[in-house]
Amino acid sequence: MDTCFPSQTFPGLDLDFLGPKRSGKVRDIYERDDQLILITTDRLSAFDHILGLVPFKGQVLNQLAQFWFEETSDIVANHFLESPDPNVTIGRKCRPLPVELVVRGYISGVTKTSLWYRYSQGERFIYGMEFPDGMSKNEQLPQPVITPTTKAEKGGHDELITSREIVEKGLVEAGLWERICETALALFVRGQEKAARGGLLLVDTKYEFGLAEDGDLLLIDEIHTPDSSRFWTESSYREVLDCSAQEEGKGLRPVEPENYDKEFVRLAYAEQGYIGDGPPPPLAVDLAAQASLRYTGCYEFLTGRPFVAGEMPVADRVASCLRTRFGRQ
Repeated sequence: MDTCFPSQTFPGLDLDFLGPKRSGKVRDIYERDDQLILITTDRLSAFDHILGLVPFKGQVLNQLAQFWFEETSDIVANHFLESPDPNVTIGRKCRPLPVELVVRGYISGVTKTSLWYRYSQGERFIYGMEFPDGMSKNEQLPQPVITPTTKAEKGGHDELITSREIVEKGLVEAGLWERICETALALFVRGQEKAARGGLLLVDTKYEFGLAEDGDLLLIDEIHTPDSSRFWTESSYREVLDCSAQEEGKGLRPVEPENYDKEFVRLAYAEQGYIGDGPPPPLAVDLAAQASLRYTGCYEFLTGRPFVAGEMPVADRVASCLRTRFGRQ
């Protein structure tokens, strides 16, 4: 994959001493007995395509996920065991559930599974829920809602599904699904509370769950990162509310709040007329650089800590760490 940041970005790497590799959109995964080694790369995926590389993105995702796993462990157990490198997590192996939960506090988004996209196309019965006429883009919902999707195979697209369909199709047993939904809403409230302390609004977020061998429910993948969530600055959202209403009255496009997440890139692509149909344009250098600032800024807002980049180049550092830990000397 081409990149204009060869000394700063991390596209991934092959580590033969760890055995066979599985590659997701963002993470490279190796299995060791009852553990998973998850290596978080700088690949940026949107509209179900990998667009390019964003400097420091992988480190931000990995370290933020660790932060949130620790902050929410009283709500639900998770797969996190340790992080031997800024881009690496060692996690418990489990059986991932075949659906993703997206909890939404606002009607927003430009992807085809987002609430606003479906609503703007005239739909009012979405994800098994009825929405009234007259809603505006980025409007806060009366209460957070759960909008599940199927988990697409590599190269596929996530598809809308309702809670009823999940149970009826046997994807998740009814009692377990009820527990998962209650857990997801509790995680969302915790995320909103802690994001507010950093001046951010948690707009919506994705959660993934799995079952351990002993049947324990585990939160997996990542939580409340700029990839899995939308974050707006609270100050910008308040400023644009009145402005958006005025411009909509004039038939103009609503003003967007300042976001610190992947939506920044999605919106830039949507401005170019691309929302996932066909091959995507390559990620522009300046857009990747701006996205990098959003990712590191999000880390600092949420954790209250300065972002400290790991040693470069990332691939050499990760390989050395894992070779020392798992490889033959």
